[in-house]
Amino acid sequence: MTHIALVTGAAQGLGYAIAAQLYAAGYAVVLSDLSLAAANASARRLDPSGERVLALRLDVGCKADFEQALAATLERFGALHVLVNNAAMTLATPLMQISPEEFERVTNINQRGTFVGCQVLGAYLADQGYGRIINMASLAGQNGGTATGGHYAASKGAIITLTKIFAKELAARGVTVNAIAPGPIDSPAVHAVVAPERMEQLLEAIPVKRLGSADYIGRLVVQLAEQDAYFVTGATWDVNGGLFMR
Repeated sequence: MTHIALVTGAAQGLGYAIAAQLYAAGYAVVLSDLSLAAANASARRLDPSGERVLALRLDVGCKADFEQALAATLERFGALHVLVNNAAMTLATPLMQISPEEFERVTNINQRGTFVGCQVLGAYLADQGYGRIINMASLAGQNGGTATGGHYAASKGAIITLTKIFAKELAARGVTVNAIAPGPIDSPAVHAVVAPERMEQLLEAIPVKRLGSADYIGRLVVQLAEQDAYFVTGATWDVNGGLFMR
Protein backbone atom coordinates (compact mmCIF):
# COMPACT_ATOMS: atom_id res chain seq x y z
CA MET A 1 0.00 0.00 0.00
CA THR A 2 1.27 3.45 -0.89
CA HIS A 3 1.64 5.62 2.19
CA ILE A 4 0.54 9.24 2.12
CA ALA A 5 2.61 12.13 3.48
CA LEU A 6 1.63 15.77 3.96
CA VAL A 7 4.42 18.38 4.02
CA THR A 8 3.81 21.97 5.06
CA GLY A 9 5.75 24.77 3.40
CA ALA A 10 6.49 22.37 0.56
CA ALA A 11 6.52 24.72 -2.41
CA GLN A 12 10.24 25.52 -2.26
CA GLY A 13 13.50 25.10 -0.41
CA LEU A 14 13.81 22.50 2.32
CA GLY A 15 10.10 21.68 2.20
CA TYR A 16 10.27 20.80 -1.47
CA ALA A 17 13.43 18.74 -0.94
CA ILE A 18 11.62 16.77 1.77
CA ALA A 19 8.59 16.24 -0.45
CA ALA A 20 10.83 15.11 -3.31
CA GLN A 21 12.63 12.55 -1.16
CA LEU A 22 9.34 11.16 0.15
CA TYR A 23 8.05 10.92 -3.40
CA ALA A 24 11.24 9.15 -4.53
CA ALA A 25 10.72 6.66 -1.68
CA GLY A 26 7.30 5.76 -3.06
CA TYR A 27 5.00 8.00 -1.06
CA ALA A 28 2.07 9.93 -2.41
CA VAL A 29 2.75 13.49 -1.29
CA VAL A 30 0.50 16.39 -0.37
CA LEU A 31 2.44 19.59 -0.99
CA SER A 32 0.88 22.33 1.09
CA ASP A 33 1.89 25.95 1.16
CA LEU A 34 0.48 29.39 1.89
CA SER A 35 0.62 30.01 -1.87
CA LEU A 36 -1.57 27.58 -3.81
CA ALA A 37 -0.01 28.69 -7.10
CA ALA A 38 3.47 27.85 -5.80
CA ALA A 39 2.26 24.51 -4.42
CA ASN A 40 0.67 23.64 -7.76
CA ALA A 41 3.83 24.52 -9.66
CA SER A 42 5.97 22.38 -7.35
CA ALA A 43 3.52 19.48 -7.53
CA ARG A 44 3.66 19.55 -11.35
CA ARG A 45 7.46 19.67 -11.19
CA LEU A 46 7.56 16.68 -8.87
CA ASP A 47 5.00 14.55 -10.71
CA PRO A 48 3.77 15.88 -14.07
CA SER A 49 1.21 13.07 -14.22
CA GLY A 50 -0.35 14.21 -10.97
CA GLU A 51 -0.95 10.62 -9.88
CA ARG A 52 0.91 10.75 -6.56
CA VAL A 53 0.75 14.44 -5.68
CA LEU A 54 -1.83 16.87 -4.38
CA ALA A 55 -1.30 20.62 -3.97
CA LEU A 56 -3.16 22.48 -1.22
CA ARG A 57 -3.23 25.97 0.22
CA LEU A 58 -2.56 25.76 3.94
CA ASP A 59 -2.06 28.54 6.47
CA VAL A 60 -0.40 26.61 9.28
CA GLY A 61 -1.55 29.09 11.90
CA CYS A 62 -5.18 28.26 11.13
CA LYS A 63 -6.72 25.13 12.67
CA ALA A 64 -9.54 25.11 10.11
CA ASP A 65 -6.98 24.97 7.29
CA PHE A 66 -5.45 21.81 8.75
CA GLU A 67 -8.92 20.30 9.08
CA GLN A 68 -9.68 21.16 5.46
CA ALA A 69 -6.31 19.80 4.33
CA LEU A 70 -7.01 16.52 6.08
CA ALA A 71 -10.44 16.29 4.46
CA ALA A 72 -9.00 17.01 1.01
CA THR A 73 -6.23 14.45 1.51
CA LEU A 74 -8.69 11.76 2.57
CA GLU A 75 -10.96 12.59 -0.36
CA ARG A 76 -8.08 12.26 -2.82
CA PHE A 77 -6.01 9.41 -1.37
CA GLY A 78 -8.25 7.82 1.27
CA ALA A 79 -5.67 7.98 4.06
CA LEU A 80 -2.84 9.90 5.67
CA HIS A 81 0.16 8.32 7.37
CA VAL A 82 2.88 10.97 7.71
CA LEU A 83 2.94 14.66 8.64
CA VAL A 84 6.01 16.84 8.20
CA ASN A 85 5.67 20.19 9.96
CA ASN A 86 8.18 22.19 7.94
CA ALA A 87 6.60 25.59 7.25
CA ALA A 88 8.55 28.39 8.92
CA MET A 89 9.30 32.08 8.85
CA THR A 90 12.97 32.97 9.20
CA LEU A 91 13.86 36.54 10.15
CA ALA A 92 17.12 37.95 11.50
CA THR A 93 15.91 41.15 13.15
CA PRO A 94 18.25 42.21 16.00
CA LEU A 95 16.81 41.08 19.33
CA MET A 96 16.13 44.50 20.84
CA GLN A 97 14.46 45.68 17.64
CA ILE A 98 11.89 42.85 17.43
CA SER A 99 8.42 44.29 17.91
CA PRO A 100 5.74 42.27 19.73
CA GLU A 101 3.85 42.12 16.45
CA GLU A 102 6.83 40.65 14.58
CA PHE A 103 7.47 38.19 17.42
CA GLU A 104 3.87 37.03 17.13
CA ARG A 105 4.09 36.69 13.33
CA VAL A 106 7.10 34.39 13.56
CA THR A 107 5.84 32.28 16.45
CA ASN A 108 2.37 32.01 14.87
CA ILE A 109 3.87 30.22 11.87
CA ASN A 110 6.68 28.28 13.49
CA GLN A 111 5.44 27.37 16.95
CA ARG A 112 1.66 27.58 16.65
CA GLY A 113 1.73 26.00 13.20
CA THR A 114 3.57 22.96 14.53
CA PHE A 115 1.24 22.72 17.54
CA VAL A 116 -1.92 22.88 15.42
CA GLY A 117 -0.57 20.38 12.89
CA CYS A 118 0.35 17.91 15.61
CA GLN A 119 -2.99 18.39 17.31
CA VAL A 120 -5.31 18.10 14.30
CA LEU A 121 -3.50 15.52 12.20
CA GLY A 122 -2.06 13.77 15.24
CA ALA A 123 -5.62 13.10 16.46
CA TYR A 124 -6.52 11.57 13.10
CA LEU A 125 -3.39 9.39 13.03
CA ALA A 126 -4.01 8.23 16.60
CA ASP A 127 -7.58 7.26 15.70
CA GLN A 128 -6.15 5.16 12.86
CA GLY A 129 -3.65 3.54 15.22
CA TYR A 130 -0.63 4.47 13.10
CA GLY A 131 1.28 7.55 12.09
CA ARG A 132 4.58 9.37 11.85
CA ILE A 133 5.05 13.07 12.63
CA ILE A 134 8.34 14.82 11.89
CA ASN A 135 8.77 18.40 13.08
CA MET A 136 11.45 20.67 11.67
CA ALA A 137 13.23 22.33 14.58
CA SER A 138 16.61 24.05 14.25
CA LEU A 139 20.06 24.39 15.74
CA ALA A 140 18.87 27.89 16.69
CA GLY A 141 16.40 26.31 19.10
CA GLN A 142 19.27 24.56 20.87
CA ASN A 143 21.97 27.22 21.05
CA GLY A 144 19.86 30.39 21.08
CA GLY A 145 20.57 31.23 17.45
CA THR A 146 23.47 32.90 15.71
CA ALA A 147 22.46 34.14 12.25
CA THR A 148 18.72 34.18 12.98
CA GLY A 149 16.49 36.31 15.17
CA GLY A 150 15.56 35.63 18.76
CA HIS A 151 11.92 35.02 17.85
CA TYR A 152 12.95 32.34 15.35
CA ALA A 153 15.25 30.66 17.89
CA ALA A 154 12.58 30.77 20.60
CA SER A 155 9.96 29.24 18.32
CA LYS A 156 12.30 26.44 17.26
CA GLY A 157 13.17 25.68 20.89
CA ALA A 158 9.44 25.42 21.54
CA ILE A 159 9.10 22.93 18.68
CA ILE A 160 11.64 20.64 20.36
CA THR A 161 9.54 20.70 23.53
CA LEU A 162 6.26 20.25 21.63
CA THR A 163 7.79 17.20 19.97
CA LYS A 164 8.34 15.58 23.36
CA ILE A 165 4.86 16.52 24.57
CA PHE A 166 3.08 15.04 21.56
CA ALA A 167 5.38 12.00 21.53
CA LYS A 168 4.25 11.17 25.07
CA GLU A 169 0.61 11.78 24.21
CA LEU A 170 0.49 9.68 21.05
CA ALA A 171 3.03 6.89 21.58
CA ALA A 172 0.59 4.30 22.92
CA ARG A 173 -1.66 4.82 19.89
CA GLY A 174 0.92 3.96 17.26
CA VAL A 175 2.07 7.48 16.41
CA THR A 176 5.70 8.56 16.71
CA VAL A 177 6.72 12.22 16.90
CA ASN A 178 10.30 13.28 16.25
CA ALA A 179 12.16 16.47 15.38
CA ILE A 180 15.10 17.28 13.13
CA ALA A 181 17.30 20.22 14.12
CA PRO A 182 19.35 21.34 11.11
CA GLY A 183 22.20 23.77 11.26
CA PRO A 184 22.85 26.03 8.24
CA ILE A 185 21.52 24.25 5.14
CA ASP A 186 22.24 25.10 1.53
CA SER A 187 18.73 26.45 0.99
CA PRO A 188 17.02 29.69 -0.07
CA ALA A 189 16.07 30.45 3.55
CA VAL A 190 19.69 30.39 4.72
CA HIS A 191 20.97 32.40 1.76
CA ALA A 192 18.23 34.97 2.39
CA VAL A 193 19.34 35.46 6.01
CA VAL A 194 23.12 35.25 5.53
CA ALA A 195 24.50 38.01 3.33
CA PRO A 196 27.07 36.89 0.73
CA GLU A 197 29.84 38.82 2.50
CA ARG A 198 29.09 36.88 5.73
CA MET A 199 28.95 33.42 4.16
CA GLU A 200 32.71 32.83 4.33
CA GLN A 201 32.69 33.67 8.03
CA LEU A 202 29.76 31.31 8.60
CA LEU A 203 31.47 28.43 6.78
CA GLU A 204 34.63 28.98 8.78
CA ALA A 205 32.64 28.59 12.00
CA ILE A 206 31.19 25.21 10.94
CA PRO A 207 33.56 22.37 11.91
CA VAL A 208 32.95 20.51 8.62
CA LYS A 209 33.35 23.81 6.67
CA ARG A 210 30.29 23.21 4.50
CA LEU A 211 26.57 23.95 4.48
CA GLY A 212 24.25 21.02 5.02
CA SER A 213 22.34 19.16 2.31
CA ALA A 214 18.58 19.66 1.99
CA ASP A 215 18.30 16.32 0.18
CA TYR A 216 19.96 14.57 3.11
CA ILE A 217 17.43 16.14 5.49
CA GLY A 218 14.73 14.77 3.20
CA ARG A 219 16.21 11.29 3.35
CA LEU A 220 16.34 11.51 7.15
CA VAL A 221 12.63 12.38 7.12
CA VAL A 222 12.02 9.26 5.02
CA GLN A 223 13.92 7.17 7.56
CA LEU A 224 11.90 8.52 10.49
CA ALA A 225 8.68 7.97 8.52
CA GLU A 226 9.32 4.28 7.96
CA GLN A 227 7.05 1.72 9.61
CA ASP A 228 9.97 0.06 11.40
CA ALA A 229 10.93 3.38 13.03
CA TYR A 230 8.35 2.67 15.74
CA PHE A 231 10.98 2.67 18.52
CA VAL A 232 12.13 6.22 17.80
CA THR A 233 9.93 8.89 19.33
CA GLY A 234 10.41 12.15 21.21
CA ALA A 235 13.90 12.50 19.76
CA THR A 236 15.61 15.50 18.21
CA TRP A 237 18.06 14.58 15.45
CA ASP A 238 21.02 16.94 15.15
CA VAL A 239 22.26 17.71 11.63
CA ASN A 240 24.55 20.69 12.12
CA GLY A 241 28.07 19.99 10.85
CA GLY A 242 29.43 19.80 14.40
CA LEU A 243 28.20 23.22 15.55
CA PHE A 244 26.31 21.69 18.48
CA MET A 245 27.40 18.44 20.11
CA ARG A 246 25.86 16.63 23.07
